[in-house]
Amino acid sequence: MKIPLRQAILCEGKYDAIRLASLFDTLILPTDGFRIYSDGEKRALFRRLAAQRGLVVATDSDAAGFQIRAYVKRFIPASQQWHVVIPAVPGKERRKAAPSKAGMLGVEGMDTGTLLKVFEKVIQSQDGSEPPEYVAKMDLYRDGFSGTPGCQARYGALLRALGLPELMSVKVFCACVGREDYNQAKKKLRAE
Repeated sequence: MKIPLRQAILCEGKYDAIRLASLFDTLILPTDGFRIYSDGEKRALFRRLAAQRGLVVATDSDAAGFQIRAYVKRFIPASQQWHVVIPAVPGKERRKAAPSKAGMLGVEGMDTGTLLKVFEKVIQSQDGSEPPEYVAKMDLYRDGFSGTPGCQARYGALLRALGLPELMSVKVFCACVGREDYNQAKKKLRAE
């Protein structure tokens, strides 16, 4: 049985959409990769859906996925966005002859348990709650994860503690990670 979601889901491609449609009962729209940059009608549709029902951004955890995610953040208000981050899992999708350039599975290759876990907060939000408050760049600076001596190693440890891909930029991190998850990861790192 599919899980009903109030929010629409934005993903990268049609195979991602097919995979997500096997789990969720909602409108699922692919960006068709970088076509989102040149397709004003599609951007207008995403804005309208985000305003009406909220928009879950579920892109792959590779350079292209992070770039698309950051782009969407610029034209959709933060209060209308939910971000789910696909973990960095080495492998290749069954339909492909070779792994992707990053060598990681994308949305289409993730197992059901992992997808349900990353969508957990979205699923729990069906009571009408707002998206989580996301971390600000200033938080990362204040806590020594950005802009300070030795921050690169600390930021890498933070990404690992959250189960996030190591190539995630600070800008994308701030678009995806809620303050509650961030604070829990900080506590975990301090305890180690």
